[in-house]
Amino acid sequence: METKDLKLIQMRKAACAIDLGDGSERGEYVNQDYILNVLGRPMRAISLMTSYYPLDKEFPKRAHDAFSDKEISFQWDYPYDDYETYKGGLVGLKHLEPFNWMRDVRRHGQDVCLTITIDTNVSDDHIKAIAKDLSTFGRVMLRVNHEASGDWFSFTKRATYEQIGHFFAHVCDIFHEEAKNVKLILCLNGLSGEGDGKIEMEKEFTPAIKACDIYSMDRYMALHWGWPYDVATKETKQYYREKVKNIYEMGKACAKRFETVSGEKRPMVLSEMNADGDVTGPYEQCDMLKEFCRLLKEDKEDWLEGFTFYQFRDRGRLGLEWEDPNNSEVGIKLPLLDTFKEIINDEYFMPEIKEYSEQTLPAVLRWGGAEDSDGIGLPVRFENEPVFCEAYFRDELKDANLMMELNSRWFYKAPGVEFVDFMPAFFEGRKVAGETLTLKIFAPPATGENDESQGDDWQINYYYKLEKLPEIRVEFEAVTK
Repeated sequence: METKDLKLIQMRKAACAIDLGDGSERGEYVNQDYILNVLGRPMRAISLMTSYYPLDKEFPKRAHDAFSDKEISFQWDYPYDDYETYKGGLVGLKHLEPFNWMRDVRRHGQDVCLTITIDTNVSDDHIKAIAKDLSTFGRVMLRVNHEASGDWFSFTKRATYEQIGHFFAHVCDIFHEEAKNVKLILCLNGLSGEGDGKIEMEKEFTPAIKACDIYSMDRYMALHWGWPYDVATKETKQYYREKVKNIYEMGKACAKRFETVSGEKRPMVLSEMNADGDVTGPYEQCDMLKEFCRLLKEDKEDWLEGFTFYQFRDRGRLGLEWEDPNNSEVGIKLPLLDTFKEIINDEYFMPEIKEYSEQTLPAVLRWGGAEDSDGIGLPVRFENEPVFCEAYFRDELKDANLMMELNSRWFYKAPGVEFVDFMPAFFEGRKVAGETLTLKIFAPPATGENDESQGDDWQINYYYKLEKLPEIRVEFEAVTK
């Protein structure tokens, strides 16, 4: 392959980004290799759910293990929230979760969106330690004490709403000094319902609204909130269903109201979005997500930065896969999976990748994040439909950590891997006979963390020097007839 044919390529923001929840109180974390192979492309960010209650003597045990003898009739009846515990901060166990998940996410060319429910009684030392933890993970989005105007999480039972709002603002101040790579998401529940156009508990959370970097609303189009302690039937009452347009318009109104209160336009996201199949059934669930995305695409007002689909695999019906009750490591495909794949492959929701100037080797590839990175494009000619299409990574390339795209299908090459088979790009992809495709190559950090030795911008950018190209093999007929 002629190196003179190389191009500098740049990956930039989608019109609206799509993030994906992976693991929560409702399902276990699923590794990014599996998710990438199921979906065929990386997300902008992977949303991870954790809790931090280090003042409780049972911490860092997960709540359902620490309080297994406690009688529970509602998901949030535990003394602290039943997410995977955040084992960093002053606990200091960074070899455990969620850090291994975060490294997995970033190695696969995605940003981390981390949720932490935090006891508002912790000292500044705890918050500073968390900021130090996250300083190496690139462009992190951090959601602290989400759905803060609700009454179900433990932090709402340990402090007033005014205290929770001031605590969030204080966390923002510390992070803005200690970890400038982290953007803080304020997640409230929506409008007050009083018809005044205000956000629920707006007064109590005004300091938080003014301090945050990103606005957010959590409001499902349908939700069985009594799960898993009852079954949603016509006789039970612990669920709701809203019209799609109502949720859409509420999100849009919240974005405008956030801007009015803070005096500044900032990114707006929906941090948890889905319709619960417990309420809608599996087919209307698909229709509702499609309708929401249709409204978004048809709206000429640019108000939404992105939304997080909740979640990949679920023990209930809020996932693309249902967790096999016999084996938590097995996912059962739901109809929503095909709908989701159709949506994420719509140009509106895909990151923009453009070719720029000619590039020569060696080339320095910059990974800033899923919305701001530089790679190289390598043209590959297809005289006919391929029977074999593969790449070999020899010598120093063996240790490279690469994300690659060919014919709209993404592939991951981990450090130590010497061979990647690109044929899955053609099993379901468009026909390519007579075309020249561009193999796009990006290099996220191999460890999942940025390198402090790389320069002043190390917290937001990671650099990899590509010395040579992989050996590409393309064959258009079988080895023998």
